[in-house]
Amino acid sequence: MRAARQEYRVAGLPAPISHYADAVRFGDLLFVSGLTAHDAEGRLVDGDAAQQTRRVLENLRLVLTEAGATVADVLKVTVYLTDISDRALINPVREEFFGEYRPASTLVEVSALALAGMRVEIEAVVGLPSA
Repeated sequence: MRAARQEYRVAGLPAPISHYADAVRFGDLLFVSGLTAHDAEGRLVDGDAAQQTRRVLENLRLVLTEAGATVADVLKVTVYLTDISDRALINPVREEFFGEYRPASTLVEVSALALAGMRVEIEAVVGLPSA
């Protein structure tokens, strides 16, 4: 029997800028699309990479809550930065958000992100708790 696929459109996140879901559940895994530092109205947090990362992780919390998960269930994150030296700024924000939990992680510097002014984008894979 094939696992069920469920798409999520999460309240509090900005509307997608392309053809994608905020997250997709397949079996007990949740794949979270790249999250940005935008609020529900699409306004970008004006600030450095740390401030933007804080908003991105708040948006991740919205997705986790919608799916019935917590930060303890985050298995992997991929972080995209437009300036790799911002790693030092975002690490304390990540530590605060994840606390004692340490997801697997990949960090990549990119030349640009999808929308002007973005410094950071984070996607995640989450192991969902059994029902």
